[in-house]
Order: sequence, then C-alpha cells, then structure tokens
Amino acid sequence: MNKPQPPYYVAIFTVSDTGDDADAYAAMDARLNESVAHHPGYLGSERSTDAQGGAVSLLYFTDAVSIRKWRDDPLHRQAQRQGRSRWLAAYEVQIARVERSYTFERGR
Repeated sequence: MNKPQPPYYVAIFTVSDTGDDADAYAAMDARLNESVAHHPGYLGSERSTDAQGGAVSLLYFTDAVSIRKWRDDPLHRQAQRQGRSRWLAAYEVQIARVERSYTFERGR
C-alpha cells in the first residue's frame, strides 16, 4: 500500500481470536473490509497474522473524526458486539497520529 504523506491517523487493532466459528468471523471481516473502504476519510489498511490466531490490522484515516465515525458505524458496532461475545479472546485498539514516516528498500 502506498501510504499518504503525514500527517495522517492510524487505528491499530491487535486481536487474538478464539478459533470458534471461523467461517462467520471471516465473513464478518470481509464485510468490514468492504464497508470501511467506502468510509469517508479512509486511506487504506495493512494486516499481519500469525499461526496462533493473532492479527494486527492498521487502518489509515485522514483525521480522528473519520476514525470516530467508523467506530460508530452500525456494521462496525455489530461486529464489535459479535467479536466480544463469539470470536475474540482479547483485543486492543490504539489510535495514533503519524507525524513522520520513513522507509528503506534495498536496491532502490
């Protein structure tokens, strides 16, 4: 993903799932990814997973207001409720403003 030039905001979602009802969890995740892609202020996302059911998702937004509106989106609220009651063992959400960003690519 080509990240925007700073400043921008990132919502960091770290999760451990229970492994229960994996198909329904994956379906909800797909619905959320489709929905957030059309959300005002959304810039893109990245995700990393591990073999033990852990994942870190980074969702990039233009501003903090856009993140709050996404937090309050009805589909997102539904996913939060179902996640706590059915799919997630633990999660953490962090919101940050990116002031600077640096990259390195060998061979460039």
